[in-house]
Amino acid sequence: MTVRTCAAIAAVLVSAGCAASTTEEKPLAPVNAKAASMQAGFTSMDRLAEAAKKEGELNVIALPRDWVNYGEIIDTFADKYDIKVNQLEPGASSRRQMEAAAQLKPDVFDLSLEVAVANAPRFAPYKVQGWHDLPDHVKDRNGAWYAGYGGYMSLGYDSAKVKAPASFADLLKPGYTVALPGDPRQTAAAFSGIMAASLQNGVPQVQRGVELFTKLKKEGKLAEPPAANVVVDWDHLNAERAAEPGTSWKVTIPKDSPLGAYYVQAINKDAPHPAAARLWQEFVFSDEGQNLYLKGYARPARGEAMLMKGTLDTETAARLPAPPGPPVLLTIPQTDTAKTYVNKHWAG
Repeated sequence: MTVRTCAAIAAVLVSAGCAASTTEEKPLAPVNAKAASMQAGFTSMDRLAEAAKKEGELNVIALPRDWVNYGEIIDTFADKYDIKVNQLEPGASSRRQMEAAAQLKPDVFDLSLEVAVANAPRFAPYKVQGWHDLPDHVKDRNGAWYAGYGGYMSLGYDSAKVKAPASFADLLKPGYTVALPGDPRQTAAAFSGIMAASLQNGVPQVQRGVELFTKLKKEGKLAEPPAANVVVDWDHLNAERAAEPGTSWKVTIPKDSPLGAYYVQAINKDAPHPAAARLWQEFVFSDEGQNLYLKGYARPARGEAMLMKGTLDTETAARLPAPPGPPVLLTIPQTDTAKTYVNKHWAG
């Protein structure tokens, strides 16, 4: 037996209580509830959870319970950590969240990319443990905001009445009655539908999208969603509808229009419950939280990394419509230019 082996066995015996250790443990650093990472502020998830539980509450805003499975996400978080979740204005838009922040005092935000970028100084930088799994182009390098989940613009259709449209141009063919989920000047999903239709070789051309829907309207093919046999909307919403028992509803993502978007998460710099806010972020970006988004038919931002690590719920992922390829993500300048055009030329 070597000296090294003897030393190793002795160490095991000491740790088992056969001898007394003379090494003193260093005291843990005080909790910093406003730190920029779990390690820097709490040193462990247990200490973060303990600090959040002492705060006792979490204020969330603009999280409808039927949107990307937020009902189950909120309830699971509340039960797991024994924290009361106050659900403020579930139907608020991204802009409304920022307008109401001073009055309602949310701890965390769920925002469109352009609103998050414009309001970055109002967020507390924080990098979750899965930070390196997030694509660089959908996170602020300083940790002010970071994508939580996303999806593709899609065509949901009644397969009992029409064939699957292969492209947005197909919607001009006989038999299709089409709906947008709102006014594109006011509703983000409707605007994204216009932009998906505008894509040509992966490049957005807003005039092209507006012209298509103008033609549909002139031909009497544009209707409200209940009367339409095709609905242009995010794939997680069309996929959820397609999963209902006994339905003939199906969903497709046109190969020539792979428009995608992410919703990003951020912590309010003035969060009344800063530890709970950070615990919430750790939860929704954990494997458990990301798979709960997936259960709501959203595409988790850490999905690719989780697939490689074997932690993605592949059975649930298989229920999502197959993407035609990497998503085309609009830049902020492209979005701003397109919104100006739509506001000027859309005939509501």
